[in-house]
Amino acid sequence: MDKSADKVSVWCIVSLASIPLIMTLGNSMLIPVLPLLEDKVGITSFQSSMIITSYSVAAIFLIPVAGYLSDRFGRKMVILPSLVFALIGGLIAGFASWKMDDPYTMIIIGRVLQGIGAAGAMPIVLPLVGDLYKDDGEKSSKCLGIIETSNTFGKVLAPILGSAFAAILWFLPFFSISALSVISFVLIFFFVKVPKEKDEPVKFKVFIKNTKKIFASEGKWLYTVFLNGVLVMLVLFSMLFFLSENLEKTHDIEGIKKGFVLAIPLLFLCIASFLSGRKIKGELKTIKRVMVICLIAMSASVIFVGFTSKNLILLLIVTSIVGIAIGALLPALDAIITENIEKELRGTVSSFYSSARFIGVAAGPPLMSIAMKDFLNGSYIIATVLGVILTFMVFKFINVEEIEESNQRN
Repeated sequence: MDKSADKVSVWCIVSLASIPLIMTLGNSMLIPVLPLLEDKVGITSFQSSMIITSYSVAAIFLIPVAGYLSDRFGRKMVILPSLVFALIGGLIAGFASWKMDDPYTMIIIGRVLQGIGAAGAMPIVLPLVGDLYKDDGEKSSKCLGIIETSNTFGKVLAPILGSAFAAILWFLPFFSISALSVISFVLIFFFVKVPKEKDEPVKFKVFIKNTKKIFASEGKWLYTVFLNGVLVMLVLFSMLFFLSENLEKTHDIEGIKKGFVLAIPLLFLCIASFLSGRKIKGELKTIKRVMVICLIAMSASVIFVGFTSKNLILLLIVTSIVGIAIGALLPALDAIITENIEKELRGTVSSFYSSARFIGVAAGPPLMSIAMKDFLNGSYIIATVLGVILTFMVFKFINVEEIEESNQRN
């Protein structure tokens, strides 16, 4: 076991956890504010959903680039400039909302810059944890659990903070993202000590060859994990978008009260993520078991979201069960990617996984804005069917023995 795993400070972990927390706030904090944005900016529900989607689309395409750059030049060298992009994007969106009569286009531009920042910051945290703990799977899993809990805790705080900031000034959430990015920049700069590299960085041609090789040999289980990432974030963000609209239009719940209600299923998601991260301990059999149980739970519960939309108590119970399933699943997905890919390709492969997750984030709100009109229950039935298909894929393609043998060869 590498001694560097014992030298990772508490402040280092806090600094790393600040990135997913802040990047999640940067996106999820706007969800409860979207109906207010529609009124203030004069846009449709679909247009407001694009404020979430533009952030995620930018991230989807640039995350693999950031992954390669982090493998080539170092994790910290990519993370710090990315936080600056997130800062600038927040300022552009905030000032446009404050000073312009028709700020929608500039808000989208600001959100795209934030997405570029997210592409180079949040996904790089996962391989960096792998670098810090190296061969200590148990400590790596625990740290990944903390990272994912920070991500999900951001989702809990987001609706509350977003509603609170918007109650003061409707565009204040944009500025708050810039302020939080500064905090994270300072923490990463001072407290994260990246292990020194003994080997020369892999050249681009060799990198491409190795990437093709890893997907050829490990593609079955990797693609299965990627599809899981797409589906869980698609379900989560479409459900949150729907819940935000439903609370106002069906249950007449607005403002900070709405933020607290939105936080209920996300709180369960956060707790489940923390407990799951501690349970996994880097064991592949446990990871696979957690994935199967969570997919079954999510598939069995999400189908009832639309049917319970007019009964607030039932709706919150169902969405909380979905949240628990997704929360417990996310650390398992993080762990299987981070702990079973060799270091030289860890940043790149985990970046493809992060891109997959952002596809779900990007697609969820606009798809739900369309489905809410005439196809609400049908959309959740489709989500259930996809969950069942993925459960069978996990059984078939995530072969514990084969992955362990491949790890030993590498």
